Amino acid sequence: GGTACVVTGQPFDTAKVKMQTFPNMYKGLVDCFVKTYKQVGFRGFYKGTTPALLANIAENSVLFMCYGFCQQIVRRIVGIDRKTKLSDLQNAAAGSFASAFATLVLCPTELVKCRLQAMHEMQLSGKIIQGHNTVWSVVKGVIQKDGPLGFYRGLSSTLLREVPGYFFFFGGYELSRTFFASGRSKDELGPIPLLLSGGFGGSCLWIAVYPVDCVKSRIQVLSMAGKQTGFMGTFVTVVRTEGVLALYSGLTPTMIRAFLANGALFLAYEYSRKLMMKQIDSY
Repeated sequence: GGTACVVTGQPFDTAKVKMQTFPNMYKGLVDCFVKTYKQVGFRGFYKGTTPALLANIAENSVLFMCYGFCQQIVRRIVGIDRKTKLSDLQNAAAGSFASAFATLVLCPTELVKCRLQAMHEMQLSGKIIQGHNTVWSVVKGVIQKDGPLGFYRGLSSTLLREVPGYFFFFGGYELSRTFFASGRSKDELGPIPLLLSGGFGGSCLWIAVYPVDCVKSRIQVLSMAGKQTGFMGTFVTVVRTEGVLALYSGLTPTMIRAFLANGALFLAYEYSRKLMMKQIDSY
């Protein structure tokens, strides 16, 4: 699921990070794509793909594993049987709890990804003299400058994004599946309803938490040039100096990516889960 998500959405994610961190460099999505292609070539859209793959595979593996455990916790809290189907709202709450655990594996890999994606802009703006163009050089730079805890720059922002965001993510996905099922079992849904449901869930997540993600990207990327203030300090600085709309810079590529990538994520997740369950049942 994580692999399908990255392969589908990486170019749009790269544009999102560039536009979030340096909103004055780009007039919009098309301008960002054209300039990136002219300056770095097609490979520029896939900068940070390796850590993005690691981030998404790790995050979604932990997320969906913990999602199952958290569903059981929710059942205990509300006092229902282990096999009883949860409501859409209860599934949303379970997804929100699960995201807190996924954040711990996501934050370090996402930091490396964001820095690689915005390295060219950091050099153009003069914030750094020479950039690190490989995963290992970025990792080494973080360890040398800040130690192992440096990988958790932006952890509070990531938590602020993930916990409420995944409530809307799983809530939107389950609501959409309920709509398409129309009284049937959700497990009987075909690929198109699953794609649309995943896309809807992803869109709900990003609409709800986009300004938080924008602040997180700034903290993780700009901390290469020196220590950044925390979440509130960065948030206030952006609003004062650039206005509220700066917090929504890069929203267009994010929404395109959210629908495509999360549709692919849930489609891959549901079908791989069914395949695994068949293998288990056959033993």
